[in-house]
Amino acid sequence: MNDTVRDKTLALAGVCQAAKLAQQLARQGRADDAALEASVRSILITDSINTVSIYGGVAGVRVGLDTLCEKMSGGPAKNNEFEIARYVLQLVQLAGKLESDAAMTAEVAQRIDQIKNEYSGDNGASRSQLYAGLAQIYKDTLSTLRPKIIVQGEHGYLAEPETVDKVRTVLLAGVRSAFLWMQLGGSRWQLLFDRRRQLATAKGILDELGD
Repeated sequence: MNDTVRDKTLALAGVCQAAKLAQQLARQGRADDAALEASVRSILITDSINTVSIYGGVAGVRVGLDTLCEKMSGGPAKNNEFEIARYVLQLVQLAGKLESDAAMTAEVAQRIDQIKNEYSGDNGASRSQLYAGLAQIYKDTLSTLRPKIIVQGEHGYLAEPETVDKVRTVLLAGVRSAFLWMQLGGSRWQLLFDRRRQLATAKGILDELGD
């Protein structure tokens, strides 16, 4: 398997995973714990030696790989799949806007580094504080760009501050993965015209993971 194609697929799976997590949080008030942990960790790892280490291993994006396969399979789409596809496209668009805004890119990087320092060692913040800090970065920067991502779900869940913080955090993780995907050569047209190769690569990676 071509390493570049594999890395791009893993990064795109990171985008899909963030979209899936946002949907789960908004509609169920909870999300896959392992996937959520891996996606949050991917924000904080800014100097990795390779793509897979950003997610703590291939298993870190298993949910994203499954979601990518569902999206690329070409079968009859359900309403929730259209919703995820919309989130994925908007995350990619936001990453493109971020890439073209050097000042905002620098601000996001600086604030993530600050949170990394606060969340390490003896100064480790609580998990809720981590979500709140990452969510604030998204709110202050990426949410001011267009397209503005409107996450749909149950009002009761979206009225809970910690759930809102988690949603914004996973959206930040999605933009981080989309930014990486574009750095690896990904482009929006590939979402439409390179589906077969992306599907085959994602399935191959899932086969490596097994059950």
